[in-house]
Amino acid sequence: MFTETIQVQSTSSYSCHAITERIQSFIETTQQLEGVVCAFSQHSTVGMIVNELEERLMLDLGKWLEEMAPIAQGYKHDDLHLRENIPKDEPKNAHSHLRALLLGNHVSVPFKDGTLQLGKYQEIIMVELDGPRERNIVISIQ
Repeated sequence: MFTETIQVQSTSSYSCHAITERIQSFIETTQQLEGVVCAFSQHSTVGMIVNELEERLMLDLGKWLEEMAPIAQGYKHDDLHLRENIPKDEPKNAHSHLRALLLGNHVSVPFKDGTLQLGKYQEIIMVELDGPRERNIVISIQ
């Protein structure tokens, strides 16, 4: 098994970041020809998806996530005064957690002959849901 952690810096509260090339480069450094690579977010307000990274589709994704988990809904997680041992700068971000639950926090993609077996328009995408922040994505090959 080979494992590496990469960092992705987001610049806004919602953004989509292709990490396919970085994962492909990691596979190449391992010299493994066949297996499965998993990309796992170490954050509960980040989603991991495989899809087409097309600007309008990512705008649609953002709109859909807003419809599914709107920001201002009176979420219990946002009752910061009722929670114990939280930092003073803790954000009200229940919507981000719920959106991440919709997307999931990891993806697994097979590779063969050292090449990710993605379709023509597919990318491995980290979806920032509570930025801007630096995020850690663990890449593991089996």
